[in-house]
Amino acid sequence: MGVRRWAWGLLGMTLVAFSASPAGPILPAPSHVSPSAWAWIGPLDPPSKKNAGFRMNLGFVVGRDAVAVIDTGYTPEMAEEMVAAIRKVTPLPIRYAIDTNSQPHRFMGNDVFRKQGARVIASVEAAERMEKEGGDFVRAIAAALERDAKFVVPAPPDQLIPVNGSARFNLGGGIVLEVMNVGQAHTSGSLVVRVVPDRVVFAGDVLYAGRLPAVLPDSSLTGWIAAFERLRTIDAHAFVPGHGEPAQLSKFEEPTLAYLKALKAHMDAAFKAGKDSSTAVKTFDASRWKKLANFDELATRNAALAYLESERAGF
Repeated sequence: MGVRRWAWGLLGMTLVAFSASPAGPILPAPSHVSPSAWAWIGPLDPPSKKNAGFRMNLGFVVGRDAVAVIDTGYTPEMAEEMVAAIRKVTPLPIRYAIDTNSQPHRFMGNDVFRKQGARVIASVEAAERMEKEGGDFVRAIAAALERDAKFVVPAPPDQLIPVNGSARFNLGGGIVLEVMNVGQAHTSGSLVVRVVPDRVVFAGDVLYAGRLPAVLPDSSLTGWIAAFERLRTIDAHAFVPGHGEPAQLSKFEEPTLAYLKALKAHMDAAFKAGKDSSTAVKTFDASRWKKLANFDELATRNAALAYLESERAGF
């Protein structure tokens, strides 16, 4: 049965509360995306006071014996809403919280789920970045939400998935999560989560739909393209992206893979031809993707960072 028929038709230890709370609920009701999986599908806008930081996809999976959460949200308040929504579905214990990458909207709710008894899972590379850049993350959250927030990052993850490694988590009743570290893509140590037997994959920020992919200083276009290709080897009929609507993998070819390949090919050729960064950026034709959300904010920055990657590889 296609997933659309279910929902859319196919490092401090103590957390200090925000000084103020959002005016209303942060999250919509989660969508039932497969027999055992649910997802909150976020809007495509940047984090702001208006959306309270909800602009990503989050999820959870329910087995016979336990629950696992896929990403824990941008703030503790968001994570608390996730817990409340899960409790409307099941009273089962939340045993696992999986951070698909090291961006703050993927892990800042970790301690909320840890208090629920969850074991926090992340990649080795993600945990290193969380510790190194955690202070910057919390300052960025406060600025984005326009709130006087003084808190520290959650405690370090409890279990780390090594480079090219994987792990399986049994939720009971035949529901198993296969967690794979697909390497440096959108960020270093990107995790993807396959739900067995539902044939649904939570792909995190390896996949984008409706929004221009965001290239970061921590990104690797080479690794990102390889991670996408690896998704083809996974037996799944639906993928939940980090941003945008869930769909079959083919729906992400243009907004994610084609863009990354075109960007990399252009910058590789520009560097080999001896063009400087400014010229390379200005001559990249991104018009095919201009209708994607966040294009104006991201297109030029993406191109500049892509050139730097090509330059590093060339030396």
